[in-house]
Amino acid sequence: MAMIRHRDISDCDLKSAIRAGVIAFGGNMSLRIYGQLGCKSGKRMKPENRLFFRSEQEAVAQGYRPCAHCMRKQYIQWKQSI
Repeated sequence: MAMIRHRDISDCDLKSAIRAGVIAFGGNMSLRIYGQLGCKSGKRMKPENRLFFRSEQEAVAQGYRPCAHCMRKQYIQWKQSI
């Protein structure tokens, strides 16, 4: 499954996809950062910049990096690898 843009999914379908485990992470298209759905930073982003991923692997494969706030351990590993 490819990433899903927030503007391309209804609120009802979004909630269903999260409950079903189809969506597990959110991302910011302009900053190319992904993180947990409950992240305070992610909740503040504009819906037109928001997209969703099924897994971390999908986000990384699309060229996104971990959020420094909600995914600190993964962010530190990413930072050390660059």
